[in-house]
Amino acid sequence: MASAEIRNQLLAGNDEFRRLSQEHQQYSQRLDNLIQKRYLTEDEKLEEVRLKKLKLRLKDEMERLAQRVEQTHNVA
Repeated sequence: MASAEIRNQLLAGNDEFRRLSQEHQQYSQRLDNLIQKRYLTEDEKLEEVRLKKLKLRLKDEMERLAQRVEQTHNVA
């Protein structure tokens, strides 16, 4: 797993990582809004599942990007 220092560097200097992080945060906020509801409609339940999958995909992409940078730093 990539270090927090590398993630912070990527947030500061990598547009792709920053975009992925912002998207992840948006999905997370929407998911939080759904979770706060007492009851979910069928559409909301489907959206909840979709958002969880999207968040996981973005997290995986960010982790791969961070690992690539970390490996580059370790080789140099």
